[in-house]
Amino acid sequence: MVDNQMPREEGLDHSLSLLKEGYRFIVNRREQLKSDIFETRLLGKKAICMVGSEAAELFYDEDKFQRSDAAPNRIVQTLFGKNSVQTLDGEEHRTRKELLMSVMTTEQINKLLDITELQWEKSLDKWVKMDKIELYEEVKELLCKVAFKWIGAPLHEEEVKTMTKELAAMFESPAAIGPAHWMGRTLRNVIEKTIQQHIQDTREGKVSFPKESVMHKFSLYKDKNGELLDVETATVEVINMLRPIVAISIYINFTVLALLQYPDQKQKLKMYRDYAKMFVQEVRRFYPFFPFVAAKVKKDFVWNGYHFKEGTLTLLDLYGTNHDPKIWDNPDEFNPERFAHWEGTPFSFIPQGGGDYYLGHRCAGEGITIKLMKIGLDYLVNKIEYEVPEQDLNLELDDIPSIPKSKIILKNIRRVSAQ
Repeated sequence: MVDNQMPREEGLDHSLSLLKEGYRFIVNRREQLKSDIFETRLLGKKAICMVGSEAAELFYDEDKFQRSDAAPNRIVQTLFGKNSVQTLDGEEHRTRKELLMSVMTTEQINKLLDITELQWEKSLDKWVKMDKIELYEEVKELLCKVAFKWIGAPLHEEEVKTMTKELAAMFESPAAIGPAHWMGRTLRNVIEKTIQQHIQDTREGKVSFPKESVMHKFSLYKDKNGELLDVETATVEVINMLRPIVAISIYINFTVLALLQYPDQKQKLKMYRDYAKMFVQEVRRFYPFFPFVAAKVKKDFVWNGYHFKEGTLTLLDLYGTNHDPKIWDNPDEFNPERFAHWEGTPFSFIPQGGGDYYLGHRCAGEGITIKLMKIGLDYLVNKIEYEVPEQDLNLELDDIPSIPKSKIILKNIRRVSAQ
């Protein structure tokens, strides 16, 4: 078997460059080295970076890669949480994933959609009385209310801003440098204590959440040995249901941005019933969400002539794969109609991870993301009108997450009269 020399980036360490370049870190080196796979150095050690559908299929092979001890500590301490499902492998991962998927029943998802519709209505009642709004901030609060009500622990109005700030810090701070990052860690610790108290009170019979709710199921879930999850782990997985719902605010912001940047799309959305799903999928493909995912080589192996050594940190480029010209025609063009007859694989369209979402490491809430985005899109196209003042709508791909500078300011919001 041929053992090829993997293209290599020179230099002692490129961790700071990764934080500075953000979504384009791997893409830039792919272009410079003219290779879909290359070696670099991160956190003082050799690392492998990959992009493309073949690389994604390899990356999600559990015989070759493991998630345990792969994510950098700053990601674990802010985004994932210690011992979360994202950091597990094998049977332990499958068992935990089953817990997450157990609340994704048709009944529970329909309940979530009803809660979301109602909250859009309530938020709109507020927005029409305001001169202007920052859409990103408002939708974060909207979705925070949705998330807590869905898990069975609805918030009091005075709690909303605090809880929104604490949940949003988990996905806004992992790549931040300095005080912003440490604030993210602090805020995660605060919300963990709140959820831990809910779980402890449930186990002691002090409070009772609805039996089908996330709070009830996760608080009283027992593993295959009949043991309750430790409180800290149960807390992390409850937060894994809350945080991703609030993070959909990023996609809602991109939805409005797409409507502004490509105004011809609005008429198509009004004319064609099935166009909304294509539009939502293209928003997820086109705009930056999470840049890459990490794993470690489980054991030595050779792939395409390249030697992978046990323990080597490996990054899969999500953003780059979703813009890979080998997969997508004109990848830097916004074109929802590419999804009209799309026949790709679970490894070629990976905005929230690749592979099977039920058993593998693809995001368990991907289906929910699409449904909640469609609700938001329906309001933005069919149920409200608004004006867009002059503002800075630029995206910077060196920011993670990348959000329009103005956070999308809308003014003079009004309801569309029913026809």
